Amino acid sequence: MEMAVHCNSASLSCKTWRNRGPTLLPARLCSLPQTPFSFRSDTLKLSTCSWDKVASAVASEESAVGSSSSGTDVFNLTYLEGNSWLWDISGVRVLVDPILVGNLDFGIPWLYDAAKKFLKNFQLTDLPQVDCLLITQSLDDHCHLKTLKPLSEMSPNLRVIATPNAKPLLDPLFRNVTYLEPGQESEVEAENGSKVRIRVTAGPVLGPPWQRPENGYLVISPRGQLTLYYEPHCVYNEDFLEKEHADIVITPVIKQLLPNFTLVSGQEDAVRLAKLLHAKFIVPMKSGDLDSKGFLASIIEGEGTIESFKELLSKELPDAKTLEPTPGEPLQIPPP
Repeated sequence: MEMAVHCNSASLSCKTWRNRGPTLLPARLCSLPQTPFSFRSDTLKLSTCSWDKVASAVASEESAVGSSSSGTDVFNLTYLEGNSWLWDISGVRVLVDPILVGNLDFGIPWLYDAAKKFLKNFQLTDLPQVDCLLITQSLDDHCHLKTLKPLSEMSPNLRVIATPNAKPLLDPLFRNVTYLEPGQESEVEAENGSKVRIRVTAGPVLGPPWQRPENGYLVISPRGQLTLYYEPHCVYNEDFLEKEHADIVITPVIKQLLPNFTLVSGQEDAVRLAKLLHAKFIVPMKSGDLDSKGFLASIIEGEGTIESFKELLSKELPDAKTLEPTPGEPLQIPPP
């Protein structure tokens, strides 16, 4: 059970997939192509993101598109709280583990019920058109059926890349799902011709030891200039990753603990991960910063802080930069 809170746009200089015009413009502000999503502009509400923040994100995005057309790949990362992200990689838009409809309760709201702190009014209709839905795990905080059911009704042919563990949940909803095991990869192409490569790494085993692991992902930009790594529990197979490289690592750094059980790792494990991948930028997730209630919420404890993580990181990777995302504000990551 993992929780995080941020809404960020991170502009990264990276590989290009394809330029799709202003990617993070709200539907009310621009006219978007009608595939694979078609949203009514009159339904857009910007929730708690202020106009200044949106304008800043749009300016950043337009700059990123210009960079990609001039030969530089660009990542724009928008954090939607929890485990949810919207990534724009030189025009290829990837929606990750979205929780945009209702609360997170794992079907047991009397034991655990969590709501976002900042993007309380953000809705599916606030999204721009998306090229791919990326699902890391099969549990509710990643594969959120309250969100995915209406999303599938809006766009049943949306390209989906997911862990095979989520097959029973996704098959009834979407028509175009690619299930990938660790070591496998696939390509996502945007309307403008840009292409992003997505390679699967091994994540946590959330069941008996014989169950297949959930997924982490390496996202490689169109020109191969930058690679991003994402796995939302900071659980990884060192042997699997030792030959990999990622310029940008998005990971939780504050541990979440139940009595005698680690829900989400971080701290020294996050440092080890960054060092293993030779990361230049680490974007720490505050995976627990939700408005939560219920018995399970009351016994989850956090361990460590972002500051203690930075101290540990400075000893192992002194040149790496920790870039803290701020909910609702663009996070710009300069080229290495």
